[in-house]
Amino acid sequence: QVQLKESGGGLVQAGGSLRLSCAASGRTFSTYTMGWFRQAPGKEREFVATISWRGSNTDYANSVKGRFTISRDNAKNTVYLQMNSLKPEDTAVYYCAAASAHTMRRMIYEYDYWGQGTQVTVSS
Repeated sequence: QVQLKESGGGLVQAGGSLRLSCAASGRTFSTYTMGWFRQAPGKEREFVATISWRGSNTDYANSVKGRFTISRDNAKNTVYLQMNSLKPEDTAVYYCAAASAHTMRRMIYEYDYWGQGTQVTVSS
């Protein structure tokens, strides 16, 4: 069982940066692949980024590639999402998720545990 809690969301101007954190409970955090997803109003939840259990492999949605960076600190049971050059279209609730896998995952159904989300709002 893994419990996830996101933090770091907020209001930022276009071009600005935010760093999201996701703190996980449980001793087995390092065995999970982690991911970030987002859901904008009126839209479906979509994949943003994923990182393998040791942090050696990452993957990103095309819309955020080159602007966002996912990382993890297994000693701190935490996964991060550094978001730079933010755009108004990045406005959404951001969720972190854990998958019982060692390799990267992009699909919602592959994730077993979800946080409650943190709001990111980018003003133009």
